[in-house]
Amino acid sequence: MINSYSRLAPAIRQGKLLVQRGTFTERYLVRPISSSQTQFEKHDCKVLVVGGGSGGCALAAKLSSRLGRGKVIVLEPEERHYYQPMFTLIGGGMKRLEQSYRLMADVLPKKAKWLQEKAVEFDPDNNTVRTSAGNTVKYDMLLIATGLQLNFNKIPGLEEALAVPNGKVCSIYSPKYVDRVFNCLRNTNEGNAIFTFPLSSIKCAGAPQKIAYIAEHYFRKTGKRDKINITYNTALPVLFGVKHYADALWPIMKKRNITVNTCRNLIEVKHEQDVAIFENVNKPGQYFEEKYSMLHAVPPQSAPDELTRCKQLVDEAGYVDVDKSTLQHTRYKNVFAIGDSSSTPNSKTAAAAAAQSPVVFRNMIAAMEGKPLKDVYDGYASCPLVTGYHTCMLAEFDYSLTPLETFPVAQNKERYSMFYMKKDLMPLLYWKLMLPGYWNGPALMRNILSVFKSKQK
Repeated sequence: MINSYSRLAPAIRQGKLLVQRGTFTERYLVRPISSSQTQFEKHDCKVLVVGGGSGGCALAAKLSSRLGRGKVIVLEPEERHYYQPMFTLIGGGMKRLEQSYRLMADVLPKKAKWLQEKAVEFDPDNNTVRTSAGNTVKYDMLLIATGLQLNFNKIPGLEEALAVPNGKVCSIYSPKYVDRVFNCLRNTNEGNAIFTFPLSSIKCAGAPQKIAYIAEHYFRKTGKRDKINITYNTALPVLFGVKHYADALWPIMKKRNITVNTCRNLIEVKHEQDVAIFENVNKPGQYFEEKYSMLHAVPPQSAPDELTRCKQLVDEAGYVDVDKSTLQHTRYKNVFAIGDSSSTPNSKTAAAAAAQSPVVFRNMIAAMEGKPLKDVYDGYASCPLVTGYHTCMLAEFDYSLTPLETFPVAQNKERYSMFYMKKDLMPLLYWKLMLPGYWNGPALMRNILSVFKSKQK
């Protein structure tokens, strides 16, 4: 034991330990042994980025490249960075979970300092954030990129149902549960397959119906479709928030014989009886009990509790209160937000974070230099609506819910080309261009291709 410790001691003193596991080399942060259990660290930085997801990683890369080594700290507790748009394809058996992630140490920029800790207390009046390890980070500028919190526990019985081995309840919304989805598809041979959309803002508002389309196609491919009723219960009053695409999706639902119930919110799961209970959003107190052979549940989502507790930073709904154009906080001029945890009224997608990234970057630099903020975010978001094993409809739109399409073809139609882009090209773009800070969304490409659009008119 003494000899083993001697070999590890240099790594422990440096606060790092490399452990070979399978085909991956994973980095674990090890705290040096201290005689005091209450000795905390204080960190200072030019910019503190809270969150190492899509927006946080991209902005950390841009800012650390501009400001130099050691000027940016990223506060992120997770060991793995997941490409969450792949979860829908994993649910359909088209991708594997191990293809959806990279080690956080490999995607965060080398010029930034990574603290593998969680932000637990924000103090914007004193420009500090306290971490889960009891440490304090003092910043000149703060970028909040925490993403959304999955609240499976808000639906009674749902977590218990998801814990049943080889059970009938599943969800693509977490790496913990996503592999259950394809197992459910394979195990469902008859009865009711129910898919839900919750009464809250969520990551990628198209995903709950994407997995319904994929499931329907899978049941057809495997010869089980005639014995399975498929229902899509959404708490929203519409099928999709942008009418241009909703008008194209309704005929698909009808053609595939998928029953759509709007304004119907999942409020409880009784897995012992295989029963899901829904409430009429427009008539509180009116309930529907539905028997299921398979239930795909989407949890309600919110900004993280640690963030919503800081009332100075968030609006009444609990999201970071920023100007929707500049993404600067409405009260604290040295605070910005990117991605899902901000109050901007756009669809919460990775594509939106990509489009926000150049605006946030240039406005943060302008704020540091005491210059006016000139860059504006137009609310761009994109949702590749996968409708089966080889088709996809690429929805793109802005704050006004007006289509803002990139390609010189009708994008409200199912196309194999869009499916191929979603399945094979977008992951490469994400890992190779977006996270390193090079991809700013398709605006430039849209401007170039607009020449072809004008010729078609």
